Amino acid sequence: MHGFIPPDRFFAYLTWTDVQAMPDKDNVVIIQPVAAIEQHGPHLPLAVDIAIGQAVIGKALQQLPVSVPAYALPSLYYGKSNEHWHFPGTITLSVQTLIATLMEVGDSIYRAGFRKLAFVNSHGGQPQVIEVVARDLHQRYEDFVVLPLFTWRVPNMANEVLTAKEQALGIHAGDAETSLLLSILPEQVKMERAIAEYPHGLPDASLLSMEGNLPFAWVTRDLTKSGVLGDPTTATKEKGDRILASLADGWVQAIKDIYHFQQPQAWKQ
Repeated sequence: MHGFIPPDRFFAYLTWTDVQAMPDKDNVVIIQPVAAIEQHGPHLPLAVDIAIGQAVIGKALQQLPVSVPAYALPSLYYGKSNEHWHFPGTITLSVQTLIATLMEVGDSIYRAGFRKLAFVNSHGGQPQVIEVVARDLHQRYEDFVVLPLFTWRVPNMANEVLTAKEQALGIHAGDAETSLLLSILPEQVKMERAIAEYPHGLPDASLLSMEGNLPFAWVTRDLTKSGVLGDPTTATKEKGDRILASLADGWVQAIKDIYHFQQPQAWKQ
């Protein structure tokens, strides 16, 4: 059941008495991996986002000092993926369902006595949803530290092995994700089907962009016929190994920082 997560760091393997007796629950870090089951082109499995999220957090937890108490909850495989729903196999929750699910997970973790919850999201279509949930949970419980985090935003070396074009436009099933899957689940990658396709029809000499300060709304089929946004043909396992190691190192530091973090409370002063 634990997949990439070390079994001694897998929350669901605890008993209720283990949870009840756990010391210093104010600072124990509870991690909720959140991702998606959605199309990633003809060469990658639907499970790309959750595979990456689990593998990165799992490797980080393997390296985390035993003095830092942290546990991963069972991953939430489904997310808000309606931008991909024209491609068969994509499973999507509505924004209302995802918000309700994450809010109730937060309620349960708080009720169990924990006060630090990190949502670690690996799907680019839902960071804003998770940010809303995190703020609402903290507003509900003023002593609850809730963090809306994204797997790729810790320091890492991915851009060192990607072209400038891939860094700017390779946002889905491109070099980085394909390289990581070659490292994590190589038997599920069909490189003979890999094709490069970059976004079609982006505005030139405009303040508007696909992703940026002034984005326009889009669904995936607006931009790509294959479901790929990037160039997976240049992916290698060696790149994936390096990206995975650097992401895991970043998450070791991030989990340590969460463990030591104390919520600012200027209103008490």
